[in-house]
Amino acid sequence: MDTLRASAVSIGGRLTVRHLDGWPAPVATTPLTIPGPDGGFAVLFRFGVVCAVGLPAEETNRLLQVRELAVEPRTQGGSEDAELLIRPGGEEGIDTEGRIVLREFSAGRAQIVASVLAKSAVLSDYEGEVAAVFERIEPFAAQLRQSRLPRSSKALLKELGDVLLIQSRMVGRAEISEKPDITWERPELDRLYERLAAEFELRDREQALTRKLQLIQIAAQTYLDLINGQRTLRVEWYIVILILAEIVLFLYELTR
Repeated sequence: MDTLRASAVSIGGRLTVRHLDGWPAPVATTPLTIPGPDGGFAVLFRFGVVCAVGLPAEETNRLLQVRELAVEPRTQGGSEDAELLIRPGGEEGIDTEGRIVLREFSAGRAQIVASVLAKSAVLSDYEGEVAAVFERIEPFAAQLRQSRLPRSSKALLKELGDVLLIQSRMVGRAEISEKPDITWERPELDRLYERLAAEFELRDREQALTRKLQLIQIAAQTYLDLINGQRTLRVEWYIVILILAEIVLFLYELTR
């Protein structure tokens, strides 16, 4: 039995690399899967995560240099690590020691492992971003509890924008709930992916994030509606005052 390491690091908001200089030709493009010069695989995802599966430490460090090519690079992105145990003929999945057991070390299985680790890493990024939004929304809730409304809607619009941006990344780029393309052609890899996805709680974490995003969106929209309602009421009072002023002037003119 052989033991290998796999690690995924979120390096940016988006990655459009199609090859790596000095590396062999890719064996797959969705996701981009490149054999390491000395064994293992580098797997790169367009949602900004790179994964080293069975690569030596030196090649892993070389792989992380691709951060310079990422859009919206992250210096402290989420990461996920796992130990791989190659056990020919064994049951694939997670053993009692938390290791990922594979029957063989192949490009297809490397893609499955990388996909799970990459989604777990990017979920960590989203979880951190959502937690930060919650902290910024909390003062608005405190003001509302004291029957006071925020004076400006700009901050609330920014929070709504952040929520929509996170949602678009989750659905459009990372596709957390979607299975890798290779699972549609190979049932054994589909089973492996399902086991690993359940172990890393990908769907549960995505659902929890979705609920939090919906709550933030509802809260921010409620505050905006209250602010707009307050402004509308103020405008209506201005109109009433103007009408009364016109009436007073008219009566004054009649009594002159």
